[in-house]
Amino acid sequence: MFNRIILIGNLTKDPDVRYTPGGTPVTTMRLAVTTKYKQGDEMKDDTLFIDAVVFGKQAESCGQYLSKGNPVLVEGRLRERRWESEGTQKSRFEVIANSVRFLSKRESRQAGAGESGTSDITPPDEITDLEPF
Repeated sequence: MFNRIILIGNLTKDPDVRYTPGGTPVTTMRLAVTTKYKQGDEMKDDTLFIDAVVFGKQAESCGQYLSKGNPVLVEGRLRERRWESEGTQKSRFEVIANSVRFLSKRESRQAGAGESGTSDITPPDEITDLEPF
């Protein structure tokens, strides 16, 4: 069996960092992943909204350096989470991330330093639990 997914998308909100009772950081991020396709003479967009869950040191880094609108590449495995709410079975697919790569916006490359006031802080290009931060 093989379960691997790679997504590139923009965050739809700031990452949510939480901690397990054992102290392990867990960050949940929601990505908007858009696919463009041609239908007749028109170009159309199909956008999926997908949750990604990140653990450990990379979870802390995502919470520190990422915010709404940032583009990211997430690589991991797909998991279905199931629960019951008001007598109805519900489910949602989410990505359990092995690695997260911070991508830069095209506008920031052209403009130089960002205007966010944190231009002196440079986030890492890629972080994984296998590599030290």
